[in-house]
Amino acid sequence: MNTSSIFWGFLFGAFGLGFFVYGKKQRAVVPLVCGLALMVFPYFIANTILLVVIGVALIAIPWFVKI
Repeated sequence: MNTSSIFWGFLFGAFGLGFFVYGKKQRAVVPLVCGLALMVFPYFIANTILLVVIGVALIAIPWFVKI
């Protein structure tokens, strides 16, 4: 694990915590699940470019999927 992976993982984890808390308070499933995924997925992805692509996609999902 290099420094950039740690930085991006921390950044996506912070966004994930925000989505998770928002989804829990609003009882919205999509932000809750995306927040949980954003907090967990950096542990399993070693490639920095793939980490950023997946993270940006997970951040964008709540704006496009309204359930």
